[in-house]
Amino acid sequence: MTFDHPAKRKDGKGELGRFEKLAERASNFTSSAAFSAFCVLLVATFLTVHVLHLAPTWQHLVGDAMGAVSLLLLALLKNSERRAEHAIQLKLNAIAAALLEQQEGHGGQAHQDLRKAIGIEDEA
Repeated sequence: MTFDHPAKRKDGKGELGRFEKLAERASNFTSSAAFSAFCVLLVATFLTVHVLHLAPTWQHLVGDAMGAVSLLLLALLKNSERRAEHAIQLKLNAIAAALLEQQEGHGGQAHQDLRKAIGIEDEA
C-alpha cells in the first residue's frame, strides 16, 4: 500500500499501474449513459420499495446498495480530482518556467517541458 499522489503512482516504465488503469476505466464507465440508467433504476427501485411498503429487509438492501454505489463514486471522484489537479499543476509550472525563460531572452528546457505538459492529463 502506498500513500503517494495518484498521478505519481506509475510502474518503472512511466505507465499507469493496475489500480490507476482500473480507476480510469471505472471513471469512464461512471460517466456513461449506461451507469446513469443504472442509477435511475436504483433510485426507482428505492422509491418502489418504499411506496409498496415492502419488508424492511428489502428497504435495507436497496438502501445499502445506494450507499455502496455512493461510496464508490466518492472514491472515484477523489482519485480523478487528484490526478487532474496534478496535471494542471504540472502545466502551470511549465507555463511559468517557459514565460520566465522567454522574458530572460533564451529558450531551453522550460520550453521542452511545456511541450511535454500538453495532454499530460491523459497520462496522469
